Amino acid sequence: MSKIISVHSFRGGTGKSNTTANIAALLAADGARVAVVDTDIASPGIHVLFNLDESDMAHSLNDYLWGKCTIEEAAQDVTGHIGAEVSGQIFLIPSSIKAGEIARILREGYDVGLLNDGFRDVIEKLKLDYLLIDTHPGLNEETLLSIAISDALVIIMRPDQQDYQGTAVTVDVAKKLDVPKMLMLVNKVPAQWDVEEVRKRVEQTYDAKVGAVLLHSDEMMTLASSGIFSIQYPDHAVTKGLRSLVDQLKS
Repeated sequence: MSKIISVHSFRGGTGKSNTTANIAALLAADGARVAVVDTDIASPGIHVLFNLDESDMAHSLNDYLWGKCTIEEAAQDVTGHIGAEVSGQIFLIPSSIKAGEIARILREGYDVGLLNDGFRDVIEKLKLDYLLIDTHPGLNEETLLSIAISDALVIIMRPDQQDYQGTAVTVDVAKKLDVPKMLMLVNKVPAQWDVEEVRKRVEQTYDAKVGAVLLHSDEMMTLASSGIFSIQYPDHAVTKGLRSLVDQLKS
């Protein structure tokens, strides 16, 4: 049975796309067929992590939403781009990075219902085990749809007061939408902080399970989105935390 997993944060800059790419890579390493959809149409970026250039994008999610192609035609096989051999397969459905096409989406909008149809179609056509949705930060119609149809939701937050307040809104909405599984990911935690204390505080604040607490990593900063962290640093503590999160999403 295929699973839809949305990865979301209330604010930008939390490491959402990095987390999505790493979840995809770890699932593929376990032999799964995975597709990632970049629905952050206004500010796409996850293609960078998969080393996908604009010239490689025959079609984008924008083309599908405008009726120029089927959604599976927009799916790019990026398995060979991640820097390691995996037994599974990764597809990426990128959003366009052309300024004119971003502007058109912002100006004209699109039929959000098409996303739901597209998600179901691509799962069937590509015989996926997992569909990962890299959402737009904040809450809008597209985000609410993604959350509502998800089998699991990962909510990423940084441990600062702005994130605590904004994340509370997202958690409340997810609970009202009855998402079957919701996991919090606390990211970029200062190294001197007590991980278990952070976990306890977040779980008590939101009455939600924390899937992982990831400490700030100089190696992650140095990598600077030029690759997938769990592939480059398989034995790192951050990778172990992400692996734990993936195991919980699979169960």
